[in-house]
Amino acid sequence: MADRLIRITTALAVVAVAAVAAVISYGHAYELVRAHGESGVTARLVPFTVDGLIWAASMVVLDASRRKQRVPGLAKWSLGVGIVATVGANVAHGLNHGVIGALVSAWPALALIGSFELLMALTRNAVPKVPVEPAPLRDWCTGEDTDVPGTEPVQALEQAVLADYLASLEGPGRPLSQRFLAQKHGIDRRKIKQIITATTESD
Repeated sequence: MADRLIRITTALAVVAVAAVAAVISYGHAYELVRAHGESGVTARLVPFTVDGLIWAASMVVLDASRRKQRVPGLAKWSLGVGIVATVGANVAHGLNHGVIGALVSAWPALALIGSFELLMALTRNAVPKVPVEPAPLRDWCTGEDTDVPGTEPVQALEQAVLADYLASLEGPGRPLSQRFLAQKHGIDRRKIKQIITATTESD
């Protein structure tokens, strides 16, 4: 209960700071865009493209983290460009007031980015851990898998993969690819390779 209360209050604080910082940062960017020749709808929408890019890139990073996959290079690049753009716009807005003015003007953008990344960290840490299926134990004397409770579904899935692969070897076309088998059975491609390799070595 205490951990949940801490997460909720922290999330509320982060959201509140991010909301205030977003409003101030948007105002700075809007005034900067207007001062450099844009007006009307364009001047109001350009600042949204910067923060929107940061949001989209962060969501891709979060999704990759949840799926235990590599973060796409484009997401990293977009996140970096968005951060540089929003901080740069706020710094430029305050340059007329000297170095202190530039730092004060840049602070809302930095607070927005920091709050957003803290919120992403809370979200990542809140993801429940999925229990891993126990791998079958191998008897080193016989070379065969021992019976372990809970391994029947895993073994059945491996047999289904093996059956599909062997059937494709007897067909007129090319054998089924590891990528196709992985997508069909929802197994990691490395596991498919292990199953096929074990079969060919045993032959």
